[in-house]
Amino acid sequence: MDKYKQLTRRDYVKYGAAAATAALAGCSGQSASEPPTTEANTTATPTDDERYAATLSPAGRVEFTEPPENVFTVLLHHADMAVALGQGESLNGMYNPEGFGQLYDLLFERLPGVSVDWAGLVDTWNPDKEELYELDSDIHLEDPALMATMEAWEPDDVAEIRTEVAPWFGNSLSRNHSEPPARWADQYQYHTLWEIFEQVAVVFQARARYEALAEIHSDLLSTITAGLEEMEARPSTARFLWRGGIWVYPLNGPGTVRAHTRVFDAEDALADVPSGTQIDMEALVEADPDVILVDGGLGPDWTTTKQELYDEPTAQGLSAVANDRVYPIGVRYGGPLMNLFQLEMIAKQLYPEQFGAWPTYEGGPYPDVPEAERLFDRQRVADIINGDLQP
Repeated sequence: MDKYKQLTRRDYVKYGAAAATAALAGCSGQSASEPPTTEANTTATPTDDERYAATLSPAGRVEFTEPPENVFTVLLHHADMAVALGQGESLNGMYNPEGFGQLYDLLFERLPGVSVDWAGLVDTWNPDKEELYELDSDIHLEDPALMATMEAWEPDDVAEIRTEVAPWFGNSLSRNHSEPPARWADQYQYHTLWEIFEQVAVVFQARARYEALAEIHSDLLSTITAGLEEMEARPSTARFLWRGGIWVYPLNGPGTVRAHTRVFDAEDALADVPSGTQIDMEALVEADPDVILVDGGLGPDWTTTKQELYDEPTAQGLSAVANDRVYPIGVRYGGPLMNLFQLEMIAKQLYPEQFGAWPTYEGGPYPDVPEAERLFDRQRVADIINGDLQP
C-alpha cells in the first residue's frame, strides 16, 4: 500500500495522471472533469483484475485495489456510513468528534456490541491542508466541492490533496441541494442519503452490509407509509434549532437533511420561512404548530432545553406547549444509522396512535422502547454492523 502512495507523491508529474491514478495506495481517483493523460506507466501496478471501482458525483469514478483502512471524513453522514459498514475503527477524523460522538453513543446504547472510540479523532472542519498530509489517509470520504467552500481551501488545494495524498469520495451538497462551486457545477449530481451510502459500501467492499441495512430501511418506510394511509389529517409541525432563539429548518422538500421528516407528509407550520432563518417567539406563536420538533434536542440537556423554551413569556400561547407536544430529534446531517432512529422517533412523536407513543424522555440515551413497539430490530442492525449477516 505505502509503495503505491509513495509513487503517487513523487512521480505524479513524471509519469502523468494515469500512472499516479493506477498506483494510488489501494485507492485512486480521477475527477470527471480532468481525464488522465495517456503517457505509459512503466512501473508495476495492480492488474485490472485486482481493481474495483465506485462512482459518485462529484468525484466520478474512483478505483481501488483494497478497502481503505485510514479514512478522513468531515460531515457526519459519511462517518455514520463508515460505522454502519463496520469500519468505525478506520476513521481518523470528522467534524466535532466529541459532540457528535457523544450523540451517537446515545444510539449505540440500543445497538448491542456497537461502539466507536471517538477520543482520538481529529476535528476536520476547515482543516489546514498540511493536516491532511499528516493524517495520510487512504481516502478522503468527503465531497471535494464542499471542501472548496471552506475558508482555508481553494479548488487547487482540493486537487493537490487528491493527487498527492488520496482521492476524494463523498457527496455533501445534496443535503440542501446547494449550488456547487464553479469547477464542479457542470458535473454535480444530487443523490439521496441511501444512494450515497450504496456507493460508499462499494468503496469498503461491504455491499452485503449495505443491502441488509437497506432492507431494514425499506421495511421501515413501508411500515410508515401503511400507517399514514389511515390518517385523514396531518398535524401542523414546526422544526427548528433552539439555542435561546429559534432557527427554522424545513420539514419537506429535497435534500438529505430532510430524509427523516418529509416521508411523514406533515404540514410545515413554518413553510414560508427560509431555511436557517431566525424568528422570534411571537412569529412562532402566530404560526401555532400542533407539534414542535427541536433539532439537536436528543441528549443529556433535553430537560433544560425544553424548560428554557417553555419559560419564554409568550410560549404558553403555543398549542404544542399547552398539549406538551414538544419533542427532541437528533441532527440534520446524520447518515443511515441516525436515519433509522429518527424515522422511528418522529413517527411516534407525530402519529402516536398509528406507531405507538414516544416514551417520556428526560435526556440521556435513546429511549428503551418496548420491543413490541419498536419499528425496526435493534439486534438485527447491530448484527449487520458487526458482520453477522445471517437473517
